[in-house]
Amino acid sequence: MLEPLPRVSVLMPVRNEAGYIERSLGSVLAQDYPPESLEVIVADGRSSDGTPAVLRRLAGSARARGVRVVVVDNPHGTVPHAMNLALAAACGDVVVRVDGHCRVPPDYVRRCVEVLATTGADCVGGALDTVSDGALGRAIAAAQSSRFGVGGAPFRTWRGRGGFVDTLAFGAYRRDVFDRIGGFDEELERNQDDEFNLRLTQSGGRIWLDPSIRATYHSRATLGSLWRQYHDYGFYKVRVLQKHRTLSSRRMLAPPAFVAGLTAAACASALTMSWLPLAPVVVPYAGSCAIAAVGQWRRPAVMLLLPLAFCVMHVAYGTGFLAGLWAWNLGRRSRRGSGSADVPAPGPMASSDPPRPIAPPAVHGERP
Repeated sequence: MLEPLPRVSVLMPVRNEAGYIERSLGSVLAQDYPPESLEVIVADGRSSDGTPAVLRRLAGSARARGVRVVVVDNPHGTVPHAMNLALAAACGDVVVRVDGHCRVPPDYVRRCVEVLATTGADCVGGALDTVSDGALGRAIAAAQSSRFGVGGAPFRTWRGRGGFVDTLAFGAYRRDVFDRIGGFDEELERNQDDEFNLRLTQSGGRIWLDPSIRATYHSRATLGSLWRQYHDYGFYKVRVLQKHRTLSSRRMLAPPAFVAGLTAAACASALTMSWLPLAPVVVPYAGSCAIAAVGQWRRPAVMLLLPLAFCVMHVAYGTGFLAGLWAWNLGRRSRRGSGSADVPAPGPMASSDPPRPIAPPAVHGERP
């Protein structure tokens, strides 16, 4: 006899996602996983753009089909608060994160449960297909899928077989992971998933990336929003580094080193009234951008805009990282501790039933 299917809770932190929520939540509700073993917990950060009305409509339709959908209020409006509030309301044995800018295929939950069972990992996930609209948006999406753009982040650039990694996006976690290491760090408005995964691997947990598991991510479509996103990534990465006293990856140091070198060269250029001091920094970087953009030659508009997207991402991240060094280490922001993350407990499971073991699910539509 087959083991009973594990219950799965899909957690969705959202705020002002009216333009995307129908596609993202709709893709979750279209899963081929048995509806009686699936629930969706949406934590809404008090959206003001019509998102709550869409949530109510989709939730009502899903409940009619037997899928438990719960919308919880997130008065703080930030992602880590949303995740912890949703986690406290969840009763699944497997917890899957899906964001409002993400679409997942119908087999996403089922494949994640299968891979959890076969690998024995604590967290599994797949690779992202990053998309956007318009020439600039497509250039930004290409930059976020490029090794030159993101430094080889596995879940954005993975092309090989499955393997263990240091982090990934939109992971599926065994519920007992949260019971062991706590919830998401609510101080981190960005990078809370990276910090959580770092805590998981430091505790001996394992994260498996399977490239056959795919998700589609809608990237930012303007340079201003891209700048804010990557500036915040750099800024909060310093706080993660400060708390854990370790680098999750050396690739994070390249953008701040580039910005520091560019700033020093610009100062030397101003003092000498010459462009020559800039050449050793600007020329190699510009050449690298051009080489990385050549792969988009079939899309000329994207190819021309791609170096601009690279530059915004790298300078924004590097500037944010340097700003974080000042803010977190020189007292402009309070320190909550010297070496460990300050994270809340995730709260009790919403169900008093003991967790079911992770077992491979039956084929499409077959019930245990």
